[in-house]
Amino acid sequence: MPTEQSQGESTPTVVIAFCANFAIAVAKSIAAAMTGSASLAAEAAHSWADTGNQVLLLIADKRSRRPPDRERPWGYGREAYVWSMLAALGLFVAGGVVSFYHGITELQAESVDTDYTVGYIVLAVAFCFEGMSFGQAFRRTRREAHTLDRDLLDHALATSDPTLRAVLAEDAAALVGIVFATAGIALHQWTGEAVYDAVGSMMIGVLLCLVALILIDRNRRFLIGQIAETGFHDAVLARLQELPGVARVTALRLEFLGPRQLLLVAAVDLVGDDPEPSVALRLKALADDLESDGRIVEAVLTLATPDEPSIAIAVAASS
Repeated sequence: MPTEQSQGESTPTVVIAFCANFAIAVAKSIAAAMTGSASLAAEAAHSWADTGNQVLLLIADKRSRRPPDRERPWGYGREAYVWSMLAALGLFVAGGVVSFYHGITELQAESVDTDYTVGYIVLAVAFCFEGMSFGQAFRRTRREAHTLDRDLLDHALATSDPTLRAVLAEDAAALVGIVFATAGIALHQWTGEAVYDAVGSMMIGVLLCLVALILIDRNRRFLIGQIAETGFHDAVLARLQELPGVARVTALRLEFLGPRQLLLVAAVDLVGDDPEPSVALRLKALADDLESDGRIVEAVLTLATPDEPSIAIAVAASS
């Protein structure tokens, strides 16, 4: 069965994004103070929000990989979505709302003659750094998407790894935001109208709010219980049906407990008519076999009743 790559690979992706965003945030803040540009100020707020988000994403990655214990027998995987949602909320408020509000307040500002050379240099350097960080996340996302036979965008939305999705989305938004800021500054400089710079800030705010809302929605889905996609569900069903001693499968549910961590609950009909203790041992052996898959952290098997119909593989049933 094709699987997403190890969750531990998220850490270097986030660390690279953190280092890039911190350096960029400092540079943008200085440039914004020197030029008074609303678009640069919005980009500075964006980069500071991204920097804080990387810290939350690192916490999410670390805490979600804690092993199960008595209080959390199925592990701490869903903590990844809690901290990632907090990061998305931070992007919405500290990045999107602040940038949009700052743009509105600057709409009536008088145009001031300013040398924007520093601003252009900072934005160009920021684009390079953001591009490197985006490239790291893009290559990993593309590699995983190819393994799972998905389109890149589909995988970015569907992946159970919220840190990968957040870094990819935030870096993509950062590149687009730099384009908006550059356009706003250039139009301000060309026309002498400060409104273009303010509009650039507002556009950055809208962009960040849209990205944050998408990330919030994806984390919400996994927090309330996201089931595995049809392809993986069918692969697990086929494996169940092929296990020795399994006559048929009447129920199967695969739900994410965290990044690349699945809970499997199934009802099976066993071959033969063994006594209850033997049946219990056979079910336990089957569950252990299923848990040998890296993504299935817990398998719960029960006996099917005679009147329950067997379930079929969805692809085969629809063909």
